[in-house]
Order: sequence, then C-alpha cells, then structure tokens
Amino acid sequence: MSVQPLVVVGDSLLDSDLTGSVTRLCPDAPAPVVDLARQVQRPGGAGLAALLAARAGHAVTLITALAGDPPGRLLAELLAAEVRVVPLPLRGSTVRKTRVRSSGQSLLRIDSGDGRAVDGPTGPEARSALLGAGAILVADYGRGITSVAGLRRLLARQAARVPVVWDPHPRSAAPVPGCRLVTPNEAEATSFASRSDGLEAATTLLQRWDCAAVAMTRGARGALLATPDGCLAVPVPQLDRAPHADACGAGDAFAAAVTRELLGGGSLTEAIRAAVAAASRFVAGGGVGVGAIGVDRGGGELARREAPPGSALELAASVRRHGGRLVATGGCFDLLHPGHLDLLRQARALGDALVVCLNSDASVRRLKGPDRPVVPLGGRVAMLEALEPVDAVAVFDEDTPAALLERLRPDVWVKGGDYMLGELPEAPLVGRYGGRTVLIPLTGGWSTSHLVDAVRGELSATGGGA
Repeated sequence: MSVQPLVVVGDSLLDSDLTGSVTRLCPDAPAPVVDLARQVQRPGGAGLAALLAARAGHAVTLITALAGDPPGRLLAELLAAEVRVVPLPLRGSTVRKTRVRSSGQSLLRIDSGDGRAVDGPTGPEARSALLGAGAILVADYGRGITSVAGLRRLLARQAARVPVVWDPHPRSAAPVPGCRLVTPNEAEATSFASRSDGLEAATTLLQRWDCAAVAMTRGARGALLATPDGCLAVPVPQLDRAPHADACGAGDAFAAAVTRELLGGGSLTEAIRAAVAAASRFVAGGGVGVGAIGVDRGGGELARREAPPGSALELAASVRRHGGRLVATGGCFDLLHPGHLDLLRQARALGDALVVCLNSDASVRRLKGPDRPVVPLGGRVAMLEALEPVDAVAVFDEDTPAALLERLRPDVWVKGGDYMLGELPEAPLVGRYGGRTVLIPLTGGWSTSHLVDAVRGELSATGGGA
C-alpha cells in the first residue's frame, strides 16, 4: 500500500436522518405522522467519501470549505475523528440535508443552508497536501469548491503526476484536463453530453473532458467504463441486500473505492470492478444507516461516537429477538496477530453473534502511550470487520468499554490475556444485569507490545527508521 495519503477535495455537507414509526395520518391532511425515535447526524458529500476511504485504512486528508456556525462546527468535529481536515472559508451557512424515514424508507427530505466556497487563496496547508498526495478524489457537490482558481491550478498540475478521480456535479465547473477517471452517474452523463444514450454520452464526455477514462455509474446495473480503446460493462455482484436498501452514499462509496485502488497501483479495469463491488456491499450492508460516523440522538440523550455502534446495537436487538446469545469482547487490536484470531474464534463459539468493542485512537494513546496505536482506527475497524468470527465492531472513547456494555448488554463478556476476574472493571457490571464473564488467555505468548518492541529493536540494531 502506498504511504502517500489519499487527498479528497470537495464540498462537505451535514446529513441528518430523523427516524421513527408511522401509525396514523394527520387529522388535517393526508400526511403521515412520524413518532420520532432517533436522530443521527453525519458528514455527507466529500466528508462521507473521505470517511469511507479512511475506514479502509488509508491516511486521508480532506480539503473542504467549512462555516463557523454550529452545524459547521459539528461537521468539522465529526470529520476530524478519522480524517485530517484542511479547512477553506465558506460564505453563508452550512448546507444540511435532512431525511425523514420510517421502516427503512425515506418519506421526505428537507434541504437548508446556502454556503459556498470562497474563491480566494488556498493557503500553504492545502497546497502542501495536494502536492504530497498519492491520489486525489474530487467530490463535487455543487457548492463552489471546484471553481476556486488556486485549487484548479493545483489539480491540473497534479493530474499529470498522480491519479485524479473527479466525481462531477451538474452545477459546477468541468473537470480539469488530464484526470485519470471521471465518474458521473448515468443521469448526469446524459445531461452533460446532451445525449439520451448512456454509451454515447460516456464516449462523448471522454473526448470533451480530455480524461483517460469515464466510469458512468448505473445503480443496480453496475458501471460502464469508457476508454479510448473501447467500453467495458461491469455488473453488480450478486449480494443479499437489506429490505428497502438505502442507496444514499453509494456514489461516494464507489468514488472512494476506485481512488483507493488507483492509489494502490491497480489498473482502471481492476479499480472499476473493485469499486462496483465496494459500492454494492455498502448498499447491501445498510448504507449510511450503519456505515457512517455520526451523532446519535436516541431517547432524548446525545451520544457521540467514532464508529457506528448503532449497527452493533441493532445486531444485539436482533439476536435477543430470536432468542440467541450475544457475545462481546474488547481491546485495542492494534497489530492483529494469531493470538487475536484464536481469541475471536473462541469467543464467537460461545454464542450466536460476536461484537468487538474497540478502543478509539485517543483511548489507545492514553492506555499504551503517545506512539500507539500503530494502525489507526479506520484500519483496525476494517481488519476486524473482515474477519470471519466478527459480526460487528463498536468503538468507544473511554478507558474501558463500560458505557458501551451498558447499552449492548451482551450475554457473555470475553476478555483475553492473563487477567483475573477480580481485575476486570467490567465484570461486576456484566454480572449486575445477569451476564457472565469468560477469560480466554492469549495462545502462543503473542503480544502486540512485544511485536512493536521487537520491530523497534531490529530497526535500532540495523540503523533503520520507522
């Protein structure tokens, strides 16, 4: 994997979902009444694309325009949890998109905010970030950032050096010449090219935009890759999709995945196939409802989180509804090793589903020191989620997962290592609600701290550096 960061340039939005149940209509109009149960706010637009790239384990820098109003400050806070943010000035108020949802479907969307990026100096931080990028994704949401003259000059310069992926918007400037890939959806492509046929539109835009390739996304039909050598249709893989699958954010998932693949040196064909599969998995897995960082208002209390424990909580509720046994374990899981895998397998065998409670980066630093974790949060989440024994991952920022366990209430709490039951602060909590604690010693003497010390010792002996 390239050590150079992936840089996202684009318009960030604050997205909000108001979710509840509908059991009646308004007495004065044929409109549903939604009894609100939950509100989740999260980054949208370029912010979502940046988070999805970071969740895959990449170092990500986001160059975006931010306002100083309360929604803008919340947006900046949510982004900074996993992404390095380089802010540019925004004139006006933060753009917010609010969906009202019930039973997995959107009933209404309310848009507010008039903010637009200011066309002015980009500053040394943005310039340095772009010139040091291994790949660049431009996530254009029509709020002016792609019209900032200084950014356009830098993007045009970098397009000759590194892969630049451009996700265009109908109300914005055209992509700079030389992009490796431009990714309009089918409706955008036919509108840009004034063609009714998608294939003709893609080939027309390939010449008009002077880019190496155009990938026209087509929803459930996959994508069409147009290059000077011809066109390739890439279908969607067969996946079990959630009822009322939420496609919101699928375009960002596609753009983030294709940029990651190009950053890693993949060919255009490989990158498109991987991106179609990634976007399909994103939608099949529940989309932004379980895949994005957010602020959750549930039961009238505000709970901030760095990863989506909502998915873990939903899993816990589902397991209980079906009479199953929920198992949870926790830790830093920094450098995964065979001892971790053995622990997870044994833990999963104790029940019907396994949730891993994962220390945030800040929590790891407090427990292990300023030079840990070695692998940042996004990479640790991605690695754990890819393991067969793990059904869900929930992140906590405290020194112990006690508050998270209060919400999850697993039937079995598993801890690895050489602990005694009396040494675990979580054991009394688990016992109070009727759960039980199981200790599973790590096998083979494996230890992340020992691995880190061994690598540092070897580097010191050979005169190398980290």
